[in-house]
Order: sequence, then structure tokens, then C-alpha cells
Amino acid sequence: MNITENKHISEKETLVESEASGEKAEKLLEIDKVRTYFYTEEGVVKAVDEVSFDIYKNEVIGLVGETGCGKSVTALSILRLVREPGKIIEGSIKYKGQNLLDLTEAEMRSFRGKNITMIFQDPLNSLNPVISVGDQISEVFLLHQHDILKKELDERLLERKNKKNTIKELKTQLKERESTGEEIIEFQKEIKKLKAETSHLPVIKDVILDNAEQIIQEVGIADARGILTRYPHELSGGMRQRVMIAMALSCNPDLLIADEPTTALDVTIQAQILDLMKNLKNKFETSILMITHDLGIIAEMCDRVAVMYSGSIVEYATAKDLFSNPRHPYTIGLISAIPSIEKRDQKLHVIRGMVPNLIFPPSGCRFHSRCDERMEICDKVKTRLIEIGDKYFVACHLFDDRYKNSPKYVWSNKEDDASYKV
Repeated sequence: MNITENKHISEKETLVESEASGEKAEKLLEIDKVRTYFYTEEGVVKAVDEVSFDIYKNEVIGLVGETGCGKSVTALSILRLVREPGKIIEGSIKYKGQNLLDLTEAEMRSFRGKNITMIFQDPLNSLNPVISVGDQISEVFLLHQHDILKKELDERLLERKNKKNTIKELKTQLKERESTGEEIIEFQKEIKKLKAETSHLPVIKDVILDNAEQIIQEVGIADARGILTRYPHELSGGMRQRVMIAMALSCNPDLLIADEPTTALDVTIQAQILDLMKNLKNKFETSILMITHDLGIIAEMCDRVAVMYSGSIVEYATAKDLFSNPRHPYTIGLISAIPSIEKRDQKLHVIRGMVPNLIFPPSGCRFHSRCDERMEICDKVKTRLIEIGDKYFVACHLFDDRYKNSPKYVWSNKEDDASYKV
């Protein structure tokens, strides 16, 4: 295997620098060696173990892996939404240089939604079933957009005040001057018209609903005002997901975390939701962390990809490089397992073994018990992310100069019976 560069990543070194139009992009989020464990009666579940990656402005980064590999827990850790018995025990999560783990819970509540927001897997369970869609979106505006709402309300109240002053002036003119019958009738019509306009000027609820209607229209829902009065169970799965996206983008956040956003949607609706997210990402200049086990979505949506296995990132590269030439045996196995029409006469590739128990994870490389490229060193020394090319990182001893010549492990027909050879 050709190795252009073999460079170990230090604790303070970022994994990759993203560029846009030849210029260095602004780094939004820096996740460094985060560990999130769950303390259960059976033992400590090491769900996220030293995960590190960066997210830059206006990019889409994918987090892909099998169910249970730690993708969703990583997302919840970013927003500090990990529930007991889970706990973030180590690492840092920096948003524009500020460590979110140092904030109080009150500060985090104001931070969530406004700066970083999240679309959860199941919109039906994420939406409150007894509160209308309009009221749920309105709550987001009240919590995070109160300054903007206040400004808009002040403008409308000033408009009301001006109209009332105009009515007073018209009444004064009517009293002070000698007017003909026709002039009196015209004055009265004008006063009546202004009173009607004044009575219909919106109060705070109307201002909020106007904003909610506007964001609903942004996600492509017809009859936006009508949707605001309906309840989640009255909407289809695709409509509920659009509502979730509308709520997430209502505060124009810097980063949107999408956790399996197309789960339980048919292929047609899935394509519509993905197109919607791409369009809104470009319009609002929002970065997206796309969490999924679907490599097709990753290939379509993402600029960069981080592959997770058993709580750790094992490969990290641009989507183009990763799909054209994957390096880690796990990533190769994932891509090889995708069914293909062109390979209908070939046996579907299957990764041997089972996902390890994260209470008792394997020693060394956590993938060694399933790896076709296993070496003698793999079950003894833990892997580390190393740079093997331009912005291409992989955690595998095959690419580590210290171990790449280690004796190869030879699998027999029985997975539990093997020997070594040089």
C-alpha cells in the first residue's frame, strides 16, 4: 500500500482544514477526544471513546456507521443532551473557541436552537402530540428570537399609534372647520377605515404566527397557515419531518445536526427531504452534521465523512476520496456490502462476526476480531488516527510505520481458530 505521509495527530492538532473557494473556511465546531460513558448495572458502556473531528462553516459532514456505533450519542454530547446514566467524562467541544462543556445548563438552554440545533430520528415522537404545530414553532421564536420579535412588534405598535393619532387629527379638523355634508361623510369614512385598520393590527401572537407561517413556507408546505392549526398526528411522515426542519431552521442556526432525517420515509419522500435540506443549507448558509447508516445519503449530501465503529472514528476524509479509495478494512467492508445491480451474480460481501460489547470492548483495535487484514499486533495495541495523505486520516495499523510489517493473522474456516505467519 502506498503511503504518502504517515503523521500522528497530536491532541492540539486539528484533523483537517476545510477550504472554500481557495480560502480557509471558518471553523464552527471543534470536538477533541470526547468520551461519553453510560454507567449501568451491567457495567460501564464506552459509547463514545476519544472522538475528534471539526466542522466548518457552510459544509456538510457525514457521520456514518452501524447501529450502536455511537453516532447519536456523539450528537447528543455536542448539545449536552446525554441523559443519565450517561456522562461526558473527558474531552472538549468548542463552538467558535468556546468550550460548551464549561457552560451552565441555563446558558446551554439559550444556546441550543439558536446556534446549534438538531433534527431527531422520529418526528412523531419529537413533536408534542397535544400542542398544535403553530404553537410549537411559536415557542422556538419566543425562546430564541425574542429580540427580533420585540423589534417587529415595536414597529407594528408604532404603526398603530400613528394611525390613532391620525384619527384624532381628523376628528379635530372635523370639529374646527365648517364642512359640507359631503366632506363630513368623507371624514367619517376615513376615520372608520383607520379604526378598522388599527383594530386589525397584530398583537404579539399574530407577529409570531406570521413568522411561523413564513418558515413553514420555506420548507415547501402548501397552506402554511392551515398547517399551523393542525396537530402532529394529522400530518404525514414527510410533512412532520418538514415541520421539524422548519423548527430547526427558524432561528437560522450555524449548525444543524440531522440524526437519521429520512428514517421511516419512502424513497420518494426521502429524496424530497434531502433536496430540501440541500437547498435550505445553501440559502441559510448552515453547516450540517448528517448522521446516518445509509452510504447513499452520505455520497449524495456530504463534503467530508467520518466513519465510526464501536465508539471511535476509524476513517476520516473527503467523500470523494473515501468512496473512490477507502482504506480502513471496516469502510471497505461497508462499501462492499452495498447491493449492486451490476454484481447480481456475485455473492454479497458480509463482514464476519458481530459488533463488540462496549462494556467489554476488545483490546487493541476494536475491529480486529472481524478484520480480514488482521495482524498479530492488532489485538495488542490500540489504533490511532494517522494522516496517510492530503486530509485523509485512518486508524489502522496497516498504515502505521511502526506496525505495518507485523505478522499477518491467518483466518481458518473456523473464526475462533487461527495462526500467524510472517
